[in-house]
Amino acid sequence: MPELPEVETVRRGLVPVMEGRVIERADVNRPDLRWPLPERMADRLTGRRVLRLGRRSKYILADLDSGETLIVHLGMSGRMLISGNRVGAFHHDHPAAAKHDHVVFHMAGGARVTFNDARRFGAMDLCPTSRTEDHWLIAGIGPEPLGNGFDEDYLAARLQGRNTPIKAALLDQRMIAGLGNIYVCEALFRAGISPLRKAGRISDKRVRTLVPVIRTVLAEAIEAGGSSLRDYRQADGELGYFQHSFSVYGREGGPCVTPGCTQSIRRVVQSGRSSFYCPDCQR
Repeated sequence: MPELPEVETVRRGLVPVMEGRVIERADVNRPDLRWPLPERMADRLTGRRVLRLGRRSKYILADLDSGETLIVHLGMSGRMLISGNRVGAFHHDHPAAAKHDHVVFHMAGGARVTFNDARRFGAMDLCPTSRTEDHWLIAGIGPEPLGNGFDEDYLAARLQGRNTPIKAALLDQRMIAGLGNIYVCEALFRAGISPLRKAGRISDKRVRTLVPVIRTVLAEAIEAGGSSLRDYRQADGELGYFQHSFSVYGREGGPCVTPGCTQSIRRVVQSGRSSFYCPDCQR
């Protein structure tokens, strides 16, 4: 599933063709994705101007001039792909309609944004913009890890006394928004903390080192366009490249990248998810 860097990369790719532009026509080709789509969704989107394209955790938020916000979740295989836009001297023609093109936005200026989702684990909904933070998909999500609400004092306080492994604690969306399996594995490796260690038993000093590490890993991933492992593509159809920089994720049995370390990367399953780590470098 796309994590924060992938969703942020898609959002940034959509801004030039959607933000400030009118949706001249919206085609809604099925009544549901993971859940039923909003009533009269095509009518409520057609003719509306996108005032702002934002992100909350793993959700893309399109604020409309109607006073509503379109909430988009990519799910496991969802893609929002742009066609018909001019980039420099090149023009990307519209492709033929594909089987899993479920929602299509025809934008003023000729661009088309297509939501394609083969597995239909994605989701879309409309809600009043003033109540977006109260929407059931978003309410209760913790602070953004790249925002001011996430700092050393906050993380230390939230982890204090917790008996769950640090890996599970960092994946808890109620504590931190948008972190997923890939970037938690990479951040824990850089911080030298084992994913198996109980969150409440990590020293305050070591917990505080996690905040800048998490921020750095996310920033580097966004700069690289995210990580493409299976279905993920950027809005222009290109792959992300951060997977080429993985230190531990997906590298079971491979050598540790730390100079002088002779250990191999191990994999364990925690709460149904694979954790990758170096048993020597992470304690």
